[in-house]
Amino acid sequence: MNPRTHFRLVVLYVLVAALLLVLVGRMWTLQVLEGEHYQEIAAQNRTRDIVVPAVRGMILDDRGEPLVRNRSALVVSVNRTTLSRQDDGGEAVLKRLAGVLGTTYDDISKRIRLCSPTVKRPCWPGSPYQPIPVEDHVDPKRALQIMERQEDFPGVTAQIQAVREYPEPDGASAAQVLGYLQPVTQEELDKRKGLKVTGYSGVDLVGRAGLEAQYDRALRGEPGYRRVLVDSQGRVTGTAEEQPATSGSNLVTSIDAGVQGAAEKALKHAIDSARKGGKPADAGAAVVMDVRTGRMVAMASYPSYDPTIWTGGISQDKYDALLGKKNGEPLISRVTQGQFAPGSTFKISSVAAAVKDGNSLKGIYPCPGSYNVGNRAFTNAGGTAYGPMTLHTALVKSCDTVFYRFAYLEWKHDGGMHPKKNPSDPMIKMARQYGFGTKTGIDLPSESSGRIPDRDWKKNYWEATKVANCKGAKEGYPDVAKTDPARAAYLKAVATENCTEGYVWRPGDAANFSVGQGNVLVTPLQLVRAYAAVANGGKLMTPRLGVAVVRPDGTVVRRIDAPPPEKLPVDPKVLKYIRDALGEVPKKGTAAGAFSGFDFKRVDVGGKTGTAEVYGKQDTSWFASFGPVKDPRFAVVAMVSQGGFGASTAAPAVREIWEAMYGTKDRKPILKDGKLPSELPKMPGQGTAP
Repeated sequence: MNPRTHFRLVVLYVLVAALLLVLVGRMWTLQVLEGEHYQEIAAQNRTRDIVVPAVRGMILDDRGEPLVRNRSALVVSVNRTTLSRQDDGGEAVLKRLAGVLGTTYDDISKRIRLCSPTVKRPCWPGSPYQPIPVEDHVDPKRALQIMERQEDFPGVTAQIQAVREYPEPDGASAAQVLGYLQPVTQEELDKRKGLKVTGYSGVDLVGRAGLEAQYDRALRGEPGYRRVLVDSQGRVTGTAEEQPATSGSNLVTSIDAGVQGAAEKALKHAIDSARKGGKPADAGAAVVMDVRTGRMVAMASYPSYDPTIWTGGISQDKYDALLGKKNGEPLISRVTQGQFAPGSTFKISSVAAAVKDGNSLKGIYPCPGSYNVGNRAFTNAGGTAYGPMTLHTALVKSCDTVFYRFAYLEWKHDGGMHPKKNPSDPMIKMARQYGFGTKTGIDLPSESSGRIPDRDWKKNYWEATKVANCKGAKEGYPDVAKTDPARAAYLKAVATENCTEGYVWRPGDAANFSVGQGNVLVTPLQLVRAYAAVANGGKLMTPRLGVAVVRPDGTVVRRIDAPPPEKLPVDPKVLKYIRDALGEVPKKGTAAGAFSGFDFKRVDVGGKTGTAEVYGKQDTSWFASFGPVKDPRFAVVAMVSQGGFGASTAAPAVREIWEAMYGTKDRKPILKDGKLPSELPKMPGQGTAP
């Protein structure tokens, strides 16, 4: 063998040896280093992971009555991913499914398409990778057809699952308080950690509003999973591993279903009555608070809606109706999100401010029919003059001119049109200390803050509207002039003033502020909280709905406490003076007609009417109350937008709520001895919560 051949053989031997070493190394890597990984992949070819949804917890009232519960239902769901792998995109399967369910292919295909800005409902707003429910009221016979012929329905499942139900105990809907559920989104799925499987079942929902959203984590629980063995045809042959789902906890709330139902009925009666009297009465709220604890007993909002509308998907028309102004935007809670001028109910703040600014509780003050604020006359309702009076009588009779005078003198003391460097603004400061202009901190999402206007707000508003006002000052309002020349001239004059000096805090701004008019806006929740503070001696509570999170077996997971109350910076003597004055309003004052024949021996109620003027609309009707006057337990407020006088519309609604709570000679009281439950209720089907 010549050297050249020998060299070639050596090179060949080396190459063969190297290849053998690479092969052995690769085999060792696959079987030893990465053995477990590939064993897992191989196992997945014969196993399937099934998510076991957790049963969502109930939302209960203070007596354990379910406001929201679950019912079992046969749910048919479709897996888009499985259908997309078929040659026709799953069209044949969906047509067969439509035939079984008694619907159309078009209806099902719309339900499983993904929502987007260009896709109208019905559509699927959740993750595209989870099964999509297309029917949640399936007849068992139809479901059996699907389950027995899985080869004809790949990607389609029929399972018994829990579906949300709203029983409305004692007629209590509380739709805006409870909120609603929507499918989990892919973004939320991606954030979800700690699960051994990816994806959720077709009924995994998350809270999107109200208590469902606020306490979603506690209510939802934790899903489980089941890993099943399958054959080559995808048929289940056994279970390899299983982890049960952990049911969600129940939420005990302070809402009393009986009082809530009574508040909703009273509000509806008031609105219907106002409409019969020719008022538009387009929205309203009624709210009841425990003045000692800050717990919310009832929160009624009008217009409302049926929360079951979300179950099984919602059509575009129904969705638009929930958001549309034509139907009154029923998704909005007028209790926490509605912002309205409070009218004379605001005077509890103005009285406290006037006294703190140096005016005597024992003083006598003039109440003419009108009072000149700068160069403009501000009048009482109807121009009525009551003569000299105390602050007590000013509240009972609701004399506006007393408060106009206070506001105007304070404005002048602060420098008028050329204010001091640090003006005192006592009424503005007191209003903020009463909690107006800021969120109350209630355990609900999307609360509005209201508005307490001041000099800074006026300047910012002027800057935002200057261009429009200056245009109106220059060009006038020709469209308005065609039908109402006097109105057009007035608008031009206002625009001219706002264009040149709109940033100035004028005497009229101060006067309007003192009686809850002008740019002052409050929510009914803020107002009931303020009246509760007057009633309880100066404790400004943080409202709370949640009382406790409790397991279905009655084990208390946690109690829900509110932060310590803030102290209202008002002398207790002043608060007592206000309470005594308000105690006479339903007997001798502006609400005497509405409370004629009321049994004050059963429960002595004090309160204040409010009639707030709104530009371009009818007056907003208010009545704010508390009781019993000598030993207050509850504050009750009602408001009807475009409802007219407070004494005519809101006051009768409040009276109806008090009579429902404490009873009449012909009607049993909802609250025994005027008290709410002091202990946690029994869980439905379980023992007493410890």
